Amino acid sequence: MSTLTGLPVAAAGGSFLLEDRRPEEVFTPEDFTEEHRQIAATAAKFAKEEIMPATDAVEAKEPGAVRGLLEKAGELGFLASDIPEEYGGLGMDKTSSAVIADYLSVLGSFSTAFGAHVGIGTLPIVWFGTAEQKEKYLPKLATAEWVAAYALSEATSGSDAMNVRTKAVLSADGQHYILNGEKMWITNCGIADLYTVFAKIDGEKFSAFLVERTFSGVTVGAEEHKLGIRGSSTCPLVLSDCKVPAGNLLGEVGKGHHIAFNVLNVGRFKLGVACVGGARSALGEMIRYAKERTAFGKAIAEFGLIQRKISTSAAKLYASESMAYRTIGMIDAALSALTESESKESKNIQKKIEEYAVECSVLKVYASEAMSYVADELVATMGGYGYVEDYPAERVYRDARINRIFEGTNEINRLIVTGWLMKRALKGQLPLLPAIKKLMDEVMQPPSFDEGDGTGDALAHEAEILAAVRKMALFAAGVASQKYMAGLEEQQEIMADLADAIAQVFALESAILRARKMAGRAGAKAAANMTGLIAEEALSVTNEAAKRVLAACGEGDELRTQLAILRRLGKSMPADTVALSRAVAKECIALGRYAL
Repeated sequence: MSTLTGLPVAAAGGSFLLEDRRPEEVFTPEDFTEEHRQIAATAAKFAKEEIMPATDAVEAKEPGAVRGLLEKAGELGFLASDIPEEYGGLGMDKTSSAVIADYLSVLGSFSTAFGAHVGIGTLPIVWFGTAEQKEKYLPKLATAEWVAAYALSEATSGSDAMNVRTKAVLSADGQHYILNGEKMWITNCGIADLYTVFAKIDGEKFSAFLVERTFSGVTVGAEEHKLGIRGSSTCPLVLSDCKVPAGNLLGEVGKGHHIAFNVLNVGRFKLGVACVGGARSALGEMIRYAKERTAFGKAIAEFGLIQRKISTSAAKLYASESMAYRTIGMIDAALSALTESESKESKNIQKKIEEYAVECSVLKVYASEAMSYVADELVATMGGYGYVEDYPAERVYRDARINRIFEGTNEINRLIVTGWLMKRALKGQLPLLPAIKKLMDEVMQPPSFDEGDGTGDALAHEAEILAAVRKMALFAAGVASQKYMAGLEEQQEIMADLADAIAQVFALESAILRARKMAGRAGAKAAANMTGLIAEEALSVTNEAAKRVLAACGEGDELRTQLAILRRLGKSMPADTVALSRAVAKECIALGRYAL
């Protein structure tokens, strides 16, 4: 079992919007233990030698292709990281689990199958299963002797997860539940042996069941023909008078939402990490092609606009990666605070992870959209070659789109980010409202002409932008809260814009802290330059989001005053992004890969 050295601070979830952190308080990839590095190297080798050579077989859905890879991954322990040792697992820290997901994510179809199996397929049993359920199923899942799937969605209940129509009725003798219904878009459905199925007992009590493929009344529908991730199995699951032993009820009657939502928090985090790995792989392809392809007598990697594609992709990857490992560092630090007896209670683990629900949602949205950006720029870099199936770019492009739908759409996750923070604020669990009030009082004062603290910090400009972005986000939140109060949650467009501003705070602060932590080490200059690019984007995105919020909340003189305040808060001398872009791109090109 690997453990983190120099554990970061388990800061309160969402506190990044209100508090400054020091570099030593956050975890970054540069803090990996030797064991983490060995895991990353082993996973990267497996991806190169096993996953990528099997691409054609996987994409063609050749029988046994995905399952065979899962079994090989199981032999190396990649499926067992989150399973306790007493049930055939490795009981690793969450960072190790994240590293595995990151470095295996080079092929969307396999990454999807792998993620569904080890995450939403296995974790419900790890966290909510009885001792008997764990003993029966977890050792098989740890080796891919059995493959797992998670059956929540239905034709009429995707984002509205609680609206399932699948019904469960306890038999007269109390020995079985009889399930009837149809689940849709179930990943791994065609190859799975075990399904976590959500149904309403007596049509009312939302609950979960462990359903084996061989149970009577289980029918797997035809494979869906998908835009992307074509090599992964996606089918409907039909339950017709399916007899499920009463002992296969997972968790408590009527408490299925605890299972669904807690597992999805981790699912969102893992998907964000997978997008980091996918973006790193796609960026590598972009750089390789740009160095090899010539036009007008030189490699296209020498052209400024190609360099901009490389540098912007690298910067978005850097921010996503920094957020991902910062988040998992906080989760591991929180879990390490549990006593040995407390750590044996799954509810304690769930509570610690749930603390970072907003960070998981921010990462999921930001990283999935970064992955889509990199995929699009890969196609653009390769031009006509990028648009045909003989080259990987078109597959990467198709595969990337699902990440913004999986584990709750990005629209839903944006609502979660703002809603979660507001609910915590109203409960007094996060001092958001006092911070907003303090800022609202501050902005009514005459403007300050302070030129900075004069410390000479190499990232002082980026830090000033972070302070501005944080204030702009809080100011917009304050205006919206005053306008709509409890009715804010009904204003989805405003909620989403606030979420975008909030996400920029987390992204930029994570980038700055990591760059500062790397000072004097290899890659420090690249990290600082990428942070500069992220800062300019954060300021622009937040400014536009905040303006939309203000325009939706006011008019006339009131709006003019608020916009003037916003301009004051966001006032900044622009950085030379052309120079930053060229510097980042040239380092990536020289290395032939992502700079870190």
